[in-house]
Amino acid sequence: MAEELGAALSVRLSARRSLAEGGEGWLANSIGNETQNPARPWFRKLNPTYRKSIAFFPKMNQVDYLRISSIDRCNFRCQYCMPSGEEIEYMSQQQWLSDEELLLLLKEVFIPVGFTRFRLTGGEPLLRPKMVELVGAIASFPETQDLSMTTNGFLLAKLAQPLYDAGLRRINISLDSLDPETFDRIIGNRGRSRWQQVWDGIQAAHRVGFDPLKLNVVVIPGVNDREILDLAALTIDKQWHVRFIEFMPIGNSQLFGDKGWVSSAELREQIGEAFGLTTSSVRGNGPADVFQIPGAKGTLGFISQMSECFCDRCNRMRLSADGWLRPCLLNETGQIDLKTLLRTGVDPAELRAKVRQLLALKPEINFKQRDSGTAGTYARTMSQIGG
Repeated sequence: MAEELGAALSVRLSARRSLAEGGEGWLANSIGNETQNPARPWFRKLNPTYRKSIAFFPKMNQVDYLRISSIDRCNFRCQYCMPSGEEIEYMSQQQWLSDEELLLLLKEVFIPVGFTRFRLTGGEPLLRPKMVELVGAIASFPETQDLSMTTNGFLLAKLAQPLYDAGLRRINISLDSLDPETFDRIIGNRGRSRWQQVWDGIQAAHRVGFDPLKLNVVVIPGVNDREILDLAALTIDKQWHVRFIEFMPIGNSQLFGDKGWVSSAELREQIGEAFGLTTSSVRGNGPADVFQIPGAKGTLGFISQMSECFCDRCNRMRLSADGWLRPCLLNETGQIDLKTLLRTGVDPAELRAKVRQLLALKPEINFKQRDSGTAGTYARTMSQIGG
């Protein structure tokens, strides 16, 4: 058995590399869906050893989810997202992908290679002009299976209904504290309280009917970790889904000392002792491990990128506001400057080939080190990447 597994893996990697060089079947996104269809021409070309190996390997995650950073600006300055004490040099609007360029890339490059699910992020996406129209355009593509947004919620109260009417159905809102003073401290409010506006945005999204409505909580030791039970309790009476996220030290690694995050295992233990906790039958599109307080209407998700590696489950890539395609959040290897290529007249067919190649190489690029945080130096902060 060991020899068969070794041979199968060797053939699998060889096939991935060969298809990355220009094959139409491109293994990275087709092997998970099409291994059961031997009528496919690429499947017939594989040797018998590889065909037999399929039974020994689990289905590969299809990479079909693109996170689109629509803008690098934000009206908050959250401690975990931007370097503290430093001024960030924002891009000019001319440096962003225009709406037309973004829609062209989606239609001519990303959708043809298998992307069908899109999330708009920032910075803060609701600061981008004509965001409602952009949502409507992406939602109108027949191939779009899912369109969502991550926002800080500050501008959401007035925009929730127009966004929903334009085709947005799922939304994640950052809510790191239920205490206005703690909240304002985390977001770097500079003397202006903003908790109430965010809470109003959450209530508006609930009234409009966003489902699921998710609340993202980055747990910070000594800052908001005492509120875990209160935040978890939000899921009891409403169909809200709270997601606890381990802090990732990208661009701000010294902020909270040697261990700037609280592990998901610790949070689950704390919540379980207070309320009880069971595995939920609800599953999201992302890496969260989903649980539920018995009898609760909503769920609790735990995103454990620091303590529990889930690289093998990764199904996404990231597109920055200025058009850089990033295959891995924690690894800057292999990025493609799609905006420059597009503006210099490179044909979409060539761009598709480059994205296919990157997709095929993504499993080797994914970052695996997860002991006590990241030690590398990153060219961009989390706010510039889009989370």
